[in-house]
Amino acid sequence: MHILLTGGTGLIGRALCRQWTAQGEQLSVWSRRPQQVPELCGETVRGIARLEELGDAPLDAVVNLAGAPIADRPWTHRRKVELWGSRIHLTEQLVAWLAARAQRPAVLVSGSAVGWYGDGGERELREDMSPVCDDFPSQLCGAWEEAAQAAGELGIRVVLVRTGLVLARDGGFLKRLLPLFRLGLGGPLGRGRQWMPWIHLRDEITAIDFLLRHSAAEGPYNACAPQAVRNKAFARALGRALHRPALLPVPALALKATLGELSGLLLGGQRAVPARLLEAGFTFHYSDLDRALADLLGPH
Repeated sequence: MHILLTGGTGLIGRALCRQWTAQGEQLSVWSRRPQQVPELCGETVRGIARLEELGDAPLDAVVNLAGAPIADRPWTHRRKVELWGSRIHLTEQLVAWLAARAQRPAVLVSGSAVGWYGDGGERELREDMSPVCDDFPSQLCGAWEEAAQAAGELGIRVVLVRTGLVLARDGGFLKRLLPLFRLGLGGPLGRGRQWMPWIHLRDEITAIDFLLRHSAAEGPYNACAPQAVRNKAFARALGRALHRPALLPVPALALKATLGELSGLLLGGQRAVPARLLEAGFTFHYSDLDRALADLLGPH
């Protein structure tokens, strides 16, 4: 199978490349730095700077994960434009290229996030629900999904993966927390009652692979563990895994003063449920947070 990835050099993309390379799949990664692709993704993975470099090579599937990190700096107007362009404009360019091809892939698996729902409060969020509020992450994910869904008009099966917080050993959300928590300075954000939909990296890549190969899979899927936890419970679990206290809260006012609108991403949350994944027969390797953290933080 020939699979084209965008965002292939990111955390999830690199893990997918390792899995699919081991399975013998042919991989191409569309990247701004194609010369780095073999080093980051595997020696047999081809990096391309322009989609046209693929020519008329048969293509079986596209996995679209490209997007600038949403939480690495405050959401100034300029940053919002960058976030929008790296997701929506890139996806529109990808779909336009697919429309011009004589041979098209059977499936497009496109990234999204549980932020599509907005700050959900106490509501249990399933894929058949509408957004709860119209904040910036919800607008961003909504436009991203809409751009990807245009591929459906080309006869391509479109799957939308609404990912929660991905827990990984060597990157992502967890890597940012570890220095403080290892010093015993970690704790909840604000009151700590906001829900945190999390997923182990292994389950994230397994779910994407499952949805890519499951011919009946179409539309949105929440990619998060069946049991969401509150932020305070997450902090305690991380403290237990590191054998450190996790009692020092970060005041909400301090987050708002420092991060502005971005603070809503940390102080709000989504009690998302992977209803459609479970109905499709997907099995999670890590449904328990303590077990997931033990796997990621224990000796390897």
